[in-house]
Amino acid sequence: MSRKIRIAVLGAGSWGTTVASLASRNTQTTIWARKADTADEINREHRNSAYLKGLPLCSRLLATSSLHEAVHDCDVLVVGVPSHSFRDTLRAVAPLLRPWVPVISLAKGLEQGSHMRMTEVINQELPGHPAGLLAGPNIAREVLQGMAAAAVLAMADEQVARALQPLFSSAVFRVYTNSDVIGCELGGPLKNVIAISAGMAEGLSVGENTRAMVITRGLAEITRLGVALGGEAETFSGLTGLGDLLTTCMSPLSRNRQVGEQFAKGRTTAEIVASMNMVAEGIKTSSVVMELAAQYGVVMPIAAEVAAVVKGEHGAVQAFRGLRRLAAGAENSAG
Repeated sequence: MSRKIRIAVLGAGSWGTTVASLASRNTQTTIWARKADTADEINREHRNSAYLKGLPLCSRLLATSSLHEAVHDCDVLVVGVPSHSFRDTLRAVAPLLRPWVPVISLAKGLEQGSHMRMTEVINQELPGHPAGLLAGPNIAREVLQGMAAAAVLAMADEQVARALQPLFSSAVFRVYTNSDVIGCELGGPLKNVIAISAGMAEGLSVGENTRAMVITRGLAEITRLGVALGGEAETFSGLTGLGDLLTTCMSPLSRNRQVGEQFAKGRTTAEIVASMNMVAEGIKTSSVVMELAAQYGVVMPIAAEVAAVVKGEHGAVQAFRGLRRLAAGAENSAG
């Protein structure tokens, strides 16, 4: 191609904006924001104060509140909207998008009702477009500040993944490829549920031993369900599995961990959601995870306690009492 590849990023939340800023250093990139004020601020001041207050964006990043303007001539489409609005966004995009344009998901959620992963939604709503995801242990603010980090670009077609890999890479942001789309995509939504339990552990001051137990046994639950759904076991020990789980459970900036901390203070799901500026995917994902666990016969005691807290069936203290009642078997067995 004689011109640079054009990327469109849909969604001006913290991670969508960060990825757009990264990509704009490598090629022409336009981000779509629902609010015209957000698009104007990005264009004029190179900032997104609603989600990334105080952090400058690449001055070459363009923004628009027009979906048509963002999408109609793009060569790569990156979708960074939350899972609950993912399908509707794709339906709005479908008549605007040129054929064969690769579509990359940034969302770490599962669709309620259908239980679909976001690449499955892409394949259903935008057939003929190569689908993939960009995921990993990435706190948006740290990446934008230039701290070293890594992510995985997962696509079934390795050749397409390698072609797109340089578009999101930098000297301090390493992008790996992986053809296990199922495993890479499940790590994100599943770890969000475990991160809520880690937040509850932090908020209840139950100690580092207990938090380590929750994270480790949580990884075992994630792996069991991920493999049952078709993922490769080794993927869950990589960047999109263990790496993402550790970051989300340990960082005070993690939205899902913050949710768990609020549950530990006795707040309800409705109160927590009303107080948050950004979406914590683990809240909605917890019920989907338990439906999948039941469907595939996978035992997930930690996720079950989180789902019960989210539903308001009991509080964080009762959740940890419930976990203490479980009998311990062999480490590599369920439970």
